[in-house]
Amino acid sequence: MLNQLTISALSGKLAKREVSAREAAQACLDQIARVDGQIHAFISHDAADALAQADAADKRIAAGDHGPLLGVPIAIKDVLAAKNQPLNCCSKILGKFTSPYDATVIEKLKAAGAIIFGRLNMDEFAMGSSTENSAFGTTRNPWALDRIPGGSSGGSAAAVAADEAIATLGSDTGGSIRQPAALCGCVGLKPTYGRVSRYGLVAFASSLDQIGPFTKDVRDSAIMLEALSGHDRRDSSSVPQAVPNYSAALNGNIKGLKLGLPKEYMIGGLDPEVKASVDAAVKQFQSLGAEIVEISLPHTDYAVATYYIVATAEASANLARFDGIRYGARVDGADPIALYGNTRGQGFGPEVKRRIILGTYVLSSGYYDAYYLRAQKVRTLIRQDFLKAFEKVDAIVTPTTPTAAFKIGEKSDDPLQMYLSDIFTISCNLAGIPGLSLPCGFTKSPKLPIGLQLLGKPFGEETLLKLAHAYEQSTPFHKEKPPLN
Repeated sequence: MLNQLTISALSGKLAKREVSAREAAQACLDQIARVDGQIHAFISHDAADALAQADAADKRIAAGDHGPLLGVPIAIKDVLAAKNQPLNCCSKILGKFTSPYDATVIEKLKAAGAIIFGRLNMDEFAMGSSTENSAFGTTRNPWALDRIPGGSSGGSAAAVAADEAIATLGSDTGGSIRQPAALCGCVGLKPTYGRVSRYGLVAFASSLDQIGPFTKDVRDSAIMLEALSGHDRRDSSSVPQAVPNYSAALNGNIKGLKLGLPKEYMIGGLDPEVKASVDAAVKQFQSLGAEIVEISLPHTDYAVATYYIVATAEASANLARFDGIRYGARVDGADPIALYGNTRGQGFGPEVKRRIILGTYVLSSGYYDAYYLRAQKVRTLIRQDFLKAFEKVDAIVTPTTPTAAFKIGEKSDDPLQMYLSDIFTISCNLAGIPGLSLPCGFTKSPKLPIGLQLLGKPFGEETLLKLAHAYEQSTPFHKEKPPLN
């Protein structure tokens, strides 16, 4: 089935004219029709437009054009602008808003000939760890339909795991690519801050957000990252750094590379099955020639608190633009203040309101120094911990999540427990470094994926991909498929 292929496998068949882009797009559309009623990864998709893009790709291929993404169907998280497509951020407040322009990453994918189709479900405004906070309903984990797929990019991870798309795009502010990738058994990559342009990404927390790919294997992740990366003048945080040939680094040779194992991450709340899988992965890296070094990241304990001050403060500022005046939904009131209150009160969901209130509080007069300024200082210490560790090691290995996917509704009434789901992923965003999650095992009953996280030096994605690929090719976990009906 074409929808089950990786990017590299499908690209090879398209180049040889063994299959057409239209057939690949139709295979994904057929799979969506077959399984998405159970999973709800997509909130919308335009089949006619997808097939029209596929026909255009077939014409390019027939004319002798070729590229690794030409004719490949890729679905996108509902937080990225794609011209003439709906853009809701899975919130009521944007109403029937349609994007008037393409995000830079969408421009790059279109130029590469990818078929951009479908809007994927997510936690509203990317705020959540379970994709239960969407105005369009909950996404379910393809491995067990009573479980969450992770968040906020749960639809992006579930669509790849269920073979509804060949690859997808997500965004990662505190783990929103790596955590759902781990829980759905696919590869998720958060690039270094500044590696991929944020232009056209609806902002949650501007100093933390990054766009990245979900793929079926590590080679596909390298292909996607190469296509997405590069300097963009429209994003002031975009770094003018050369883009390596990531695929060329996947040679399987990791002998002599040093992997740091942070003692602070092997904590008491870590599920025994997760710990066993990560321990086995560490031994596997050793058998492949990597050297394991115990390291310390002493400010790890402060990461969650720091993140929920910095992220909510930036969110309260960024979400002020959704006011019912310029675009999106509008609920009238007797005066402008009532209009604002009605629109935002009815338009935002409870988790978004919670974070706006938290963020407004920590930025308010009298509390700025005690909370926001202090959090920024601790953030600097967390980054320095990583930079100091990278003087000794080439990358860091950790669990991606403390547990496998939990049941839908299990943590909905306890925001603090939900926030702790991101305990291993948050520091990466605070430090601005790259992180990758890939499958490293399964729980026994029920059978649920377990993720391994690799963290790298700033702009060290090449090393992460090399390590991840060597591990992946020596283990069977990425080949397993969920038991969909």
